[in-house]
Amino acid sequence: MFRFFVKRALLAVLTLFAISVTVFGLFFLGPADPAATMCGTKACTQAQHDKIEQSLELDKSPVTQYANYMKGVFVGRDIGSGPDKIECPAPCLGINFRTYEKVSDIIGRTLPVTFSVVLGAAVIYVLFGTALGMTSAIKRGSLLDRIAAGTALTFASTQIFFLGSLILAIFVYNLGWLPRAQYISPFEDPLGWIGGMITPWIALGLINSASYSRFSRAQMIETLSEDYIRTARAKGLRMKAVYLRHALRAAITPIVTIAGIDIGGQLGGVAITETTFSLPGMGKTAVGAVFAQNLPVVMATVLFGAVFIVLSNVIVDMLYAVIDPRVKLGSSGR
Repeated sequence: MFRFFVKRALLAVLTLFAISVTVFGLFFLGPADPAATMCGTKACTQAQHDKIEQSLELDKSPVTQYANYMKGVFVGRDIGSGPDKIECPAPCLGINFRTYEKVSDIIGRTLPVTFSVVLGAAVIYVLFGTALGMTSAIKRGSLLDRIAAGTALTFASTQIFFLGSLILAIFVYNLGWLPRAQYISPFEDPLGWIGGMITPWIALGLINSASYSRFSRAQMIETLSEDYIRTARAKGLRMKAVYLRHALRAAITPIVTIAGIDIGGQLGGVAITETTFSLPGMGKTAVGAVFAQNLPVVMATVLFGAVFIVLSNVIVDMLYAVIDPRVKLGSSGR
């Protein structure tokens, strides 16, 4: 088990290193002048252009640029020189050249919003979608099965900006049953946090639960047709024990993979959800940085998205080893 986890951790580190090199190269080593790009349509003076160029260390070799950037991430660094020097403690991800705010401060401010949206919605779509799909499989061919299939198809074909706007228009602005979407720290006001997040949770949770419902239904039907399930039934085990002790554990393993990838990808920024509900999360910030051509902010959000996806895959692999011990045995070649 320990060797299995060590292998996965080392592979994750190598993957993140390759991603960081690739992302850095795409943003700062391309044919375009990064300083001119960040000036954008707003014509910079030569002094402003030179200041950005000096801060990004574009006069140094690509290897030195990358080494200094990674040094800042782990131990911090100074950006610029002379009177314009800015101390940037670890993790230093650069400077927002529009406001001269540290990018790490921007990430620290927006990441809790994205975490709140994603994790709350994940509870809804994983639990509700999986339970609905497995119940449909057990009641296969019944009225409940047909209603669940129709509901899943409806939400699967719905876009988040449409459903989110519909929820806001009906339940927030018209009926007043739900509070307006806003972020309140759960450490300051837990009930206010739930109230402010409930509408994006419902919208994102319902749309994602459709795929979990269909997939878990298919997995449960396949599992119920296995020989060992028929054997358990033939031995006279209660149906509740057959479903929960045997079928559920086997059917839920692939769902763990999908959930891990979905949550990891969404933690990189649910831009459409945050924009629809006007939440200042990392996804909305990344979209704004793209339009503003603010390369340090864009690069930081891309790297964070990659980190979350890689870490989610490592966690999924570890959960696999716990749920199904055959995984680690297969990885060792026995």
